[in-house]
Amino acid sequence: MSKPVIIKSSDPIDEAVEAFRRGGVIAYPTETFYALGADPFNAEAVKKVFALKGRPAKNPVSVIVKDREMLARVAASVPEAAYRLMERFWPGPLTIIFDALPSVPALLTAGTGSIGARVSSSPLSQKLTSVLDSPITATSANPSGKAPALTAERVIEYFDGLIDVIIDGGTLKGRLGSTIVDVTGDGIKILREGEIPSEEIKA
Repeated sequence: MSKPVIIKSSDPIDEAVEAFRRGGVIAYPTETFYALGADPFNAEAVKKVFALKGRPAKNPVSVIVKDREMLARVAASVPEAAYRLMERFWPGPLTIIFDALPSVPALLTAGTGSIGARVSSSPLSQKLTSVLDSPITATSANPSGKAPALTAERVIEYFDGLIDVIIDGGTLKGRLGSTIVDVTGDGIKILREGEIPSEEIKA
C-alpha cells in the first residue's frame, strides 16, 4: 500500500468515506486518542484492524456511533441504567458495553456476544459517523503495547503505508482512554477507569 492520504480537519472527508466503504482502514481523531476506523459489519475490514494492531482475537473492539438511533444497529437492548449514563455522559469518553445484535461480527465482539459503543464529543468523529451513516470501529491507533497516538504524525510513525487515510485533527488532549462500563448484567460494572472517574459513574 502507498502512503496514506492525509486530510486536514477543514477539508472534505470524501476520501475517508470512500476508503471506509471499500473495506479500508482510516485513522481519525476522537476526544481521547486517534482511532483506527473500519466498517464494523465488514469482517475483512475488522480483520485488518486486528492485524494492524497485533491485537489478540480475545480482545473485543468497540465502536463509535452518531447517536442513540445508530446505537440500535449494534445493541440488542438498552437497559435503564444505560439510558441514565447516556443522558449524563454522551457525547463523551464513556464506552458502554451492551448485548450485541446477531448481525455484529463475532470477531468484533471477540465471541462475547457484547459490544462497546459510545457517542464521541470530537467534532470530527461526529462528522465522520454522520457522513458515513454508519458506526465505525474505535480502537486506539497504535500497535498493541505502544502508546496511543495523540498526533497524526505518530499515526504515520506507526502505520505508514499500512492504512488508507488519516484525518488530521491536530494534537489531541487525551490522557486516558474512555471509561468502560458494562450494563449487560445486574447494575453497572466498571471495567476500565478512563477519562471519567468511577466516582462520577457511581453518582
